[in-house]
Parts: sequence; C-alpha cells; structure tokens
Amino acid sequence: MMIARDLQPELLRAASEYPVVTLLGPRQSGKTTLARMAFPDKPWVSLEDPDVRLSAEADPRGFLTQYPQGAILDEVQRLPDLLSYLQGWVDREPSRKGRFILTGSHQPLLSAAIGQSLAGRTAVLTLWPFTVPELRQYGRTLSTWELVVRGSYPRVHQDALDARRFYASYVQTYVERDVRALVQLRDLTVFQKFLVLLAGRIGQVVNLSSLGNDVGVTAHTLRQWLSVLQASFLVLPLTPYHTNVGKRVIKSSKLYFADVGLAAYLLGIQTAEQAQRDPLRGALYENLWVAETYKQLAHRGEVPNLNFYRDSNGNEVDLLVRRNGQLHALEIKSAATFNPSFCHGITRFQAATPEPLASAQVWFDGTQRHAVHAVQALNPLYEEAPSPWLQDRPAAESLPAGR
Repeated sequence: MMIARDLQPELLRAASEYPVVTLLGPRQSGKTTLARMAFPDKPWVSLEDPDVRLSAEADPRGFLTQYPQGAILDEVQRLPDLLSYLQGWVDREPSRKGRFILTGSHQPLLSAAIGQSLAGRTAVLTLWPFTVPELRQYGRTLSTWELVVRGSYPRVHQDALDARRFYASYVQTYVERDVRALVQLRDLTVFQKFLVLLAGRIGQVVNLSSLGNDVGVTAHTLRQWLSVLQASFLVLPLTPYHTNVGKRVIKSSKLYFADVGLAAYLLGIQTAEQAQRDPLRGALYENLWVAETYKQLAHRGEVPNLNFYRDSNGNEVDLLVRRNGQLHALEIKSAATFNPSFCHGITRFQAATPEPLASAQVWFDGTQRHAVHAVQALNPLYEEAPSPWLQDRPAAESLPAGR
C-alpha cells in the first residue's frame, strides 16, 4: 500500500514555481516513491544504475537531450557534476517550471553543486521517514513503544519487515558506507562504538570531551563525525534557547536521532516491552516526539525552528517551537500517569523570560487529558493534531483517528 506523503502538496507547489525541484533526505525515506507518485508522467532515471551513470558521465549533454520534457533524476549525489550541464539546459527555457525533479542523499559534493549550479533555479525540500499521521493511513494502531522499536522508515511498515534486521542492514549498507565516503575511518569498530554511545546520550547536552574520552578519539574527530551524521540526515541537533532571561543558560546543543528506531536498535532494544522497561525509556520517548515535531514541520516545506531551554539551576523545557512569530513550550514525559510537577519547567521558564507563550503543553503516555492552569497535558499518539503549531495540516487528506 502506497500512502500519501505530507510533503507532496509542497513538492507540487515548488514544481509550479521552479524549473528544478531537489528532494533530499536520508536513504530509504521514500524520496523515489514520492517523486514518482507526484509526477507519474515523467520518465524516471536512476543514476544508481552503473550503465546509466556511465552514459551520463561520458556525454552529459547527450544524456539530457533524451529528456526534452524533463525527468526524475534519481540519486543525483552519484553524479553531482551533471548539475552544471543541467543549469545550461534549464536556462534555455527558464519559464518552464517543474521540468526536472532531482532526488538525492546529501553529500558535500552534491550540496556544493546545488549551490554553484542551481542557485535560484531549484527549490530544495527534505523528505524524512514517516510521521505519525502518515502511519495512520495504514489503518493500524501502534503503541508508543512499538513506534519506538519499529521507527518510521517506510519499508519497515510497508513490507512488515523485522525491525532488527532492517536496522542492522541499514547501518551496514548505508551508514557505514556513507561515512566511509565522507571521512577517513581507520577503524570502523571505533565509529560503531561512537554510534552506540551517542544513542545512549540522546536528549542530553553534548559534551564532546567526555564523549571523546569514552570513544577514544579527539573532540575534533567527534565534531567531524557528528557533522557527517547531520549532513546525512541521521541526527538532529537541538540548540539552546537564547535570550536575556536573567539567568545563565546552557549553551551547548542536544542531539536526537532523526529516527528513534535506529537509536533503539543501537541500544540493543528489540521489543516494545523491552523499550518500556529500559532505563533510557524517557530519552527514547523524548526522541520520538522531538523528531516527530521536526518532521511534521519540515514536511510543510519549513525549516523547523526548535530549541530547548535549560538554566544553570537545572530548570528546563524539553522543546520550544517558534512558528509564525509565536513561541510554544512543550514538556515530554514517558510516564503513563500524569503528575502536576510535569508543568514546573514551563512555569519556571515563563517566570524567567519576558517572552509570552502562545501555548504550553505536556506530552505524556497516558490515556486522559489534563489541564493545570494554562498548560494542557495529553498523549500525542491519540490526537490527530496534538498541538497548536501542528494543526494546519499541509494536505487535503483527512486522517483517521489515532486510536
């Protein structure tokens, strides 16, 4: 079953405005499927195919001549030099919109080629793995902890794959291969150790010196590795909220995995029951919903503006979302039973900063809604649009209730 992706309306709008649309994202996030669904009449050409790639590399002008009406050029990171020729091709008829759709996983050469050759000629969108509303289209109800273990990569759900085998293959086939292509790894086992230790620190403020000591590499090397993971759409940095709040605030970032299922796999968690009992259940639950918020905003074609707050006294708010000029606060708790103390971080943040909050919520794993003053507490798994900043659905499709 092929489901409608939330990014498709934005993809179609971009194709009506630009001659080229570039669709980036992590491997296996569904870029090819989305491009072919959105543009069924365009020829599809995969540069992953060695014969096609050799042909395009040997005679790029002749290659493009085969597609006078345009095409979907898949995996363009395999031949970033082609974009220089594509520039001249689209400049001959700049008024023709949506002519070429490019898909690719981020690589430094691809990013440079887009910036140099297609600046002003392409819209760049990012497709992440499934969001919760997208998963609801399958008509199946997954528990919180099943979501944590299975993650959100499309093939896991479309083909009912065993999550453990999928992520084992994903790490070996994509993560390690891409990392090897981007950095010089002397010992792959050290990098594998780094990934596991990083998964054990999700939701924590990053201390490169401490992490480097545990991994056995320098902070400079870790910084390079983290940059590669971020460029490959595997981790999401969450930067601290900065303003004059009257107290010293933490200035280092936090890191989350773009797909919580990958983090669970790296931690050796294989079942929902195991995830629910794990000492890191709180961090995994937080990762699930931070990444979900990021993906849903990105699938609206936006650059998500997300932060966290923590001061030197340990007061914190897990997620601050700035959208349309308004600031929203969110606390994320894995408990199934609501406790009014969950609201304390938001209350202290409001007392410390003059900036008003448009909304304040606690997301937790219970079954009932609660309200403490202006703070609403709910389980986002049971809500079609759990928060004010996500209520403007990007598409016309109506989704079934999540419960």
